[in-house]
Amino acid sequence: MPIHLLPPPSATVPERTEDEEPQAVRFAGLRLVHAALRRDLARLPNALRLLQPGEDAKGEALLRHWDFVTAMLTCHHEQQDSRIWPIVRRFAPELRLLLNWLEADHHNLDHSFTRVTTLVRIASRDTGSVWPVAYAIEDLAARLETHLRIEERQLLPRMAGVFADNSRVGSLPELLDLLRSADGPGSADALAWLLEGVEPSVVDRLLAECDDDVARSWPHWRATYERCTSPLWGPAGDWGILPD
Repeated sequence: MPIHLLPPPSATVPERTEDEEPQAVRFAGLRLVHAALRRDLARLPNALRLLQPGEDAKGEALLRHWDFVTAMLTCHHEQQDSRIWPIVRRFAPELRLLLNWLEADHHNLDHSFTRVTTLVRIASRDTGSVWPVAYAIEDLAARLETHLRIEERQLLPRMAGVFADNSRVGSLPELLDLLRSADGPGSADALAWLLEGVEPSVVDRLLAECDDDVARSWPHWRATYERCTSPLWGPAGDWGILPD
């Protein structure tokens, strides 16, 4: 399934010379998390519905992946509430009410994901309950979609005026640094999850912003992730990519 990291092209695109560097994706770390959450909340319900009696290993794998998704969501919320929103409040005070609402909704969403986690844990062991749990995930995805659209349409454009073009705030390197220092998902798993389905040329641009160790390790991290997740979604070639 394609994930929408880059905005749709405008009607007229200025020409770029061969020597000109492609423009970096603003707040790529935030946008990648949003895209990956949408992708997985769209395919997890169907994966649950296809779970058959006796497929205990697949049920456990689905539960592990759900736990990983919820951990990434928690880390994403912590990054915004503790690192990004305070800066925006200081330099764009007119956005304080919006930021207060987003932060409160983060807490509400975290509680909702916790409740659904209990249901997913049951469904991973009892295939008789997979359909209502799949519907619960779809309802949660619809609620999260409203939150993500508000951030992307009302906040990110304003943040572009607060932070310099070369700022690391909201970038992929900043997110990886946060994951390394936090007690949560590993940066290797997170990077492979974030870049799944992203068009290769965009992946190259994003990796160029990361340190050399990340770029060198990326092929191994991607191969390991694909091997671990293929029982859930099928071969990596069936996932789809986003055209540049």
